[in-house]
Amino acid sequence: MPCEVATWQGILYSEGHSMSIDIALIILLGLSGDYLFRRMKLPGLVGMLLVGVVIGPYVLNLISPEMVTVSGDFRKIALIVILLRAGFELRRDTLNRVGRAALTMSVVPAVFEIAGVMLAATSLLGMTCLEAAILGTILGAVSPAVVVPMMIDLMDRGLGTNKGIPTLVLGASSVDDVFVIVLFTALLGMHGSGDVNLWAKLAGIPVSIVLGIAAGLIPGYLLYLLFKTYDWRPPKRTIVVMGTAIVLTWLENALEHIVPVAGLLGVMAVGFVILEKSEGIAHIISQKLKKLWMFAELLLFVLVGAQVNVQVAWKAGLAGMAVIGTGLLFRSLGTYLSLLGSDLNVREKLFCVVAYIPKATVQAAIGAVPLAAGVASGELILAVAVLSILLTAPIGAIGIKVLGERVLERGERSSLRFHELRDGLGLPRVGERIRSKEFDTVWKVIEEKETWIEAPHKSDGVEDRAGAIPAIWLRFWREDTGSGPGMGKTLYFRYSRVDPRFDQYWEILYDW
Repeated sequence: MPCEVATWQGILYSEGHSMSIDIALIILLGLSGDYLFRRMKLPGLVGMLLVGVVIGPYVLNLISPEMVTVSGDFRKIALIVILLRAGFELRRDTLNRVGRAALTMSVVPAVFEIAGVMLAATSLLGMTCLEAAILGTILGAVSPAVVVPMMIDLMDRGLGTNKGIPTLVLGASSVDDVFVIVLFTALLGMHGSGDVNLWAKLAGIPVSIVLGIAAGLIPGYLLYLLFKTYDWRPPKRTIVVMGTAIVLTWLENALEHIVPVAGLLGVMAVGFVILEKSEGIAHIISQKLKKLWMFAELLLFVLVGAQVNVQVAWKAGLAGMAVIGTGLLFRSLGTYLSLLGSDLNVREKLFCVVAYIPKATVQAAIGAVPLAAGVASGELILAVAVLSILLTAPIGAIGIKVLGERVLERGERSSLRFHELRDGLGLPRVGERIRSKEFDTVWKVIEEKETWIEAPHKSDGVEDRAGAIPAIWLRFWREDTGSGPGMGKTLYFRYSRVDPRFDQYWEILYDW
């Protein structure tokens, strides 16, 4: 086996090997892992994570050192893509409905898990209270890389949207990470110098959250004004939004020694404010991000898996598993208590408990920091952090998928039905230009209307359970006649699953 690995490494690291080969490996093997796990009715991201573990530097070492060096930047960009998509799905009315529960879920479960890990780690692993608390803060962060895309998938399918359950988990998990990372920083500082004011650090948490949201709302509103003033095409709008989001995450690092700013919350706030001001623009950008996510997803999960050191995880042993399990039991209790008084039933609360299990991104990012900082139990802390990824990421992802489909109710006549229709038929949005295939003329979409029409007894061999199907009316304006806005010829067309397809007569012009 060592000879075989050395042979593969010799081939890959021969002259001409570059990060382009690494990306090819990530794409081809990542897609293969995704396909195999989907065929087994399991989340594809689990397959991508395992592919990353296998080809990473700690197993077969098929990824070049250059790719390992820049993998953190790639993972951050991929995470930005999915957080932007999350922001473009956050509606104000839904946030208002789940606000109290989201606030308690962002703090209480993490506090419970830290307490559980402290109890178990001091007795089973022989750590001091401070070392156990540091471990607890590392384990206490939910993985946005796992949770966010799965919640967005549920929203896309309308599961749990009546009660805003995916939005609840999205909002709470984002603040949960801010809270836990601030605690981790404070405890690590106490270990290093002993003069860190814990209460001052805790007081900085709401400051970080407020500044992070403000840092996203302001540029989000400015981007909305920009897009309304200049008629840019969707690709250009999406690139500008991505650039703005990357700057926000840089701002967090640049200001970390001056004032705390939760940059990832700011990224979500950009999408939120654009959605509030113009739903049409927001959904155009969101659809472009959805296509970009296909590639970003591979980078994120494969490279997160590549950070996992299986040999280190093995050192944690059964004691480490017991510590992780104890922490999860405490966390589950805290999550359930956070939901008391909400309108969720027992099964839906159980889903939220499971959705709060996965660990991956944060643990991979900060698991080795205590070791580098000289903490006595640093190597053991890293081992338990890595083990938590291997155990909870697959279990949590599978649990979310299975319970989500069996427990969450599908919203009747959800607006997401129109999103599915638009995606399925490839319909344009207001502001986009289209070309008539028959007459080679250019038109512009100036109006759209979503409506419900009576369903035929059978459509595509399937009866519609609600008795009605979604349809979209589009109004086109003949742009190449020289007439000004509000003048010239316009046409109305209706599109549904029983009407002629859009691409039969038209094509979208993706210009900038």
